[in-house]
Amino acid sequence: MIIDLPSTTTSQVNKKMVELRETGGAVALGRVLTLVIVTGDGTETEKAIQAANDASREHPARVIVVARGSKEAAPRLDAQIRIGGDAGASEVVVLRLYGALADEGAGSVVPLLLPDAPVVAWWPTEAPEIPAKDPIGLLSHRRITDAAAEPDPIRFLQSRVKSYVDGDTDLSWTRLTSWRAMLTAALDLPPYEAVTSAVVTGAADSPSTDLLAGWLGAYLEVPVQRVEHPRGPGIVSAELRRPSGSVKIVRPDGKVGTLTQPGQPDRRVALHRREVRDCLAEELRRLDPDEIYEVTLGGLSGIRRTDEPDPEPPQAEQDGSAQEKAEGDA
Repeated sequence: MIIDLPSTTTSQVNKKMVELRETGGAVALGRVLTLVIVTGDGTETEKAIQAANDASREHPARVIVVARGSKEAAPRLDAQIRIGGDAGASEVVVLRLYGALADEGAGSVVPLLLPDAPVVAWWPTEAPEIPAKDPIGLLSHRRITDAAAEPDPIRFLQSRVKSYVDGDTDLSWTRLTSWRAMLTAALDLPPYEAVTSAVVTGAADSPSTDLLAGWLGAYLEVPVQRVEHPRGPGIVSAELRRPSGSVKIVRPDGKVGTLTQPGQPDRRVALHRREVRDCLAEELRRLDPDEIYEVTLGGLSGIRRTDEPDPEPPQAEQDGSAQEKAEGDA
């Protein structure tokens, strides 16, 4: 059910929600958090609401959408309340702000926050330079951005290095979960050798490719090349070089990858590019600082950008005793 409240106030919105709760049984008692979505008043609004509705089936929440309209228009607040089948497992309040109110999103949000529930802010597009200093960011325990949706994804990601505050995260980082799991699992198999260098290839404007390279460099403490691929999509391949041969995952189509490693047959692995709703649901599972993301941002400065990867060094010959020692050290 959708209820429109044109030219209204937040007190009237609250009054209407109480009325709906008393007459229709739409309650907020099971909500685990408040998700505030900050976006423009355009087509991206409905896409963000749909993603939040899907994520709410795992994390029931009150969703408050701050849709900023034209600043040239007369000041007014148009609200919309969605419950039931139009709101997933949540209740959605859409606030469309015009004129001078377009910059007053935080003031409109505060009266609608659930008491004693954590607040998560999400900017699907055009996030502020420093989310933690944004008025809505100041209200939030977690702040979610998406570098891939920005006009200049790589520049935006670099700005996160200096502005990071505990609670910040980015969906470009969340999209790496499957890649990180695959690479980590591959290193758990023999031969148990140290990685000497790494090569990550992806589209020039792919922030996830940069973050994967930064993560490998920060935690493996090895040189990492970030190679630009002419087409993409997103991450195309990741290669971990070791003396006996490389561990490599290649995903040319954005759907299915091939895992290659010494002494093992090639394996096809599912590496579909993740939907926004899946990434959002994953981020809502935690409200504590993401220390690994913070360390990864610090690793971005150590990656080396190239058009072509360096030639792979020749494989080292290992005799039986050397192999046994390597396995014993593991």
